[in-house]
Amino acid sequence: MDYLSSEKLDWEQMQQERQAVLRTWETGREVNLEEAVEFHSTLPPSKNFARRMGEAKARGITLTQPRAGVADLRSHLELLQYLASEGEADLLPTTIDSYTRQNRYEEAEKGLDESRKVGRSLLNGFPAVNHGVKSCRTLVKELSPPLQVRHGTPDARLLAEITLAAGFTAFEGGGISYNIPYAKQVPLADSIRAWQYVDRLVGYYAEQGIIINREPFGPLTGTLVAPCISHSVAVIEAVLAAKQGVKSITLGYGQCGNLIQDVAAIQTLPVLAEEYLRREGITDVELTTVLHQWMGGFPTDEPRSFGVISLGGAAAALSKATKVIVKTPHEALGIPTKEANAAGLKATKQVINMLRDQSFPECAQLAQEREIIMQETREILDKTLELGDGDFALGAVRAFQAGVIDVPFAPSVYNAGRTMPARDNEGAVRFLAWGSLPFSKEIQEFHKEKLAERARFEERTPGFQFVIDDVYAIGKGMLVGRPR
Repeated sequence: MDYLSSEKLDWEQMQQERQAVLRTWETGREVNLEEAVEFHSTLPPSKNFARRMGEAKARGITLTQPRAGVADLRSHLELLQYLASEGEADLLPTTIDSYTRQNRYEEAEKGLDESRKVGRSLLNGFPAVNHGVKSCRTLVKELSPPLQVRHGTPDARLLAEITLAAGFTAFEGGGISYNIPYAKQVPLADSIRAWQYVDRLVGYYAEQGIIINREPFGPLTGTLVAPCISHSVAVIEAVLAAKQGVKSITLGYGQCGNLIQDVAAIQTLPVLAEEYLRREGITDVELTTVLHQWMGGFPTDEPRSFGVISLGGAAAALSKATKVIVKTPHEALGIPTKEANAAGLKATKQVINMLRDQSFPECAQLAQEREIIMQETREILDKTLELGDGDFALGAVRAFQAGVIDVPFAPSVYNAGRTMPARDNEGAVRFLAWGSLPFSKEIQEFHKEKLAERARFEERTPGFQFVIDDVYAIGKGMLVGRPR
């Protein structure tokens, strides 16, 4: 871990590492940075993700984006064309398959070959590394909306090289958010360093005048993740990215279900990020926000699912999130059809359009929630900096070791797993147990009282059953564990 620092990687020294990365799979030889920069410079502004997000932020509107990815190039292109036309998606993804996420390119190649033989996708996403620069560029050329790579990869160096060279203008993930919730045995120091490579690559493009959007993965495990946890990770990853030269960062948050808490979370996220970026002397990064619709269990029937989707659309619109990641009414059933994916998009777009000229009204509850989120997040981030001797890269590793940052339900052995989230009597996510989170006595008492209030209402003792009930509540049509 001695090699880890948040300082900007030297580009010339990184060239030897780049050559090793590009040799990882045969399509790496297709990457030519000079040619890639030239290709990016020919793209119309409408295809640049960062520009589109900046325009939406300036206009106060919320853009829609689905998740989508299948194995074969032509099938993937047709899927995205359908979501752009029938689903009216403003922004398009390319969701990467699980083999590629684990750098298992040989198995991805076999899955791609078998998918072509049987005429349907046998992979749960698009194996971009196997397709290579030329094939990926076909997507950029033939699709009108901007394209983003979405995945879940602890080491995304080759994936970034290929897709950015192909002309993608946005790349999701980070060294924490694409490790702790996704992997079990990957050391955090290794993934943070791998993602510094990605961010330095994006920074190189920026130095050539090509702005590529970066988006830390906000929801983390996606189930009952309190805003202070996801905000802490988002701010750390934003600072680490900016230190490598990234100029456009979209900060993410996963919907929790209480409208006031969700609005407060989106409102505070850029405020906190700007605060900690300024501490590093960084003032030239454009920050935007994304709300992910509910990432936990979904109802099995479509009408109830549309209710969950629509509430997510309302939270995004009322909080003025720059974009919203849209779910489908088939979430509880598996990979959605293109029709279901488009239906979720259209339902969300309808809600956003209806609320476009409205904002969530200021009230004492909203102000209190903002203050709680900011105080909790600052306590975590300040302790992280203290542990890292002022360096967020080193601090993040030590913070996870100490449980100062602790993501609920994460599979990683490098996550303490001592926090226990539960909903209060109004459905906001609180802490039944906060493990080693560095909360002040005031914050600890706040959480105790919020859960005691629910316990009094439900006439039972606060405990693990709260957690169990809350994990399944939205999928069963309830907000907290007990029907009202």
